[in-house]
Amino acid sequence: MKHAIFVLGLLCAQFAAPAAARAAEPTPPKDAFVSLQSVDPSILVEMRYATSHNFVGRPIRGYEQPLCILTRETAEALKRAQAEASRRGLTLKVYDCYRPQRAVDVFVKWARDLEDEKMKAEFYPRVEKRRLFKDGYIAAKSGHSRGSTVDLTLVRRPPGKQAVYRQNRRLVDCARPYRVRFRDNSIDMGTGYDCFDPLSHTFNGRIDGLQRRNRLTLKHLLERQGFKHLPEEWWHFTLRTEPFPDTFFDFPVSSRELD
Repeated sequence: MKHAIFVLGLLCAQFAAPAAARAAEPTPPKDAFVSLQSVDPSILVEMRYATSHNFVGRPIRGYEQPLCILTRETAEALKRAQAEASRRGLTLKVYDCYRPQRAVDVFVKWARDLEDEKMKAEFYPRVEKRRLFKDGYIAAKSGHSRGSTVDLTLVRRPPGKQAVYRQNRRLVDCARPYRVRFRDNSIDMGTGYDCFDPLSHTFNGRIDGLQRRNRLTLKHLLERQGFKHLPEEWWHFTLRTEPFPDTFFDFPVSSRELD
């Protein structure tokens, strides 16, 4: 009888654990997060993880809408960077903003499935998938989940035509020349977004001329507004004074979360 009670207790604990974990998820203070477009609608938004055009090859769980959500401080800093970009005949375009932990979990699960290489030809043609963790391309936690990290690029004004991604199209290596790889309307940064390749390192020696100048223009615009740069990804910036430096959120990317 005692054994039966013990087993029942274990089963109850197993079922209760997920509910307890959900209850323990941090909730941001009211008005701490905003939609970027509500702060500056002139910034272009192309939320790749809400679509199938990403290294997994399908919309990612947690991205319920193609919405850029950020801490208010980060959105205001981007607004200031956009004003300077505009004076140069450019506009910011964001690819990813706040990223819920559930989306990060999808990336981790995908990276462990070595058989799923659907998007390899575009996003990681020269990297063995088994090395994605070791090489730092995938991690169990992401600064994006703190709400003050953003992936972005620069686009000339007025914006040129953006190519439409079609799932049955032939994939092209993200490090191929600008007019060969996927026709993003970004200025030429030397690689496409989310290109798992050393060429994505901002100061890679093989990136020079116009491509290097474009990367440095983006870097200097963002750093002047209080962002720090990740040298391994030319597109990745985090607000230095982020309000939640130790908190990883998991609420979905949805306008409902901002009501």
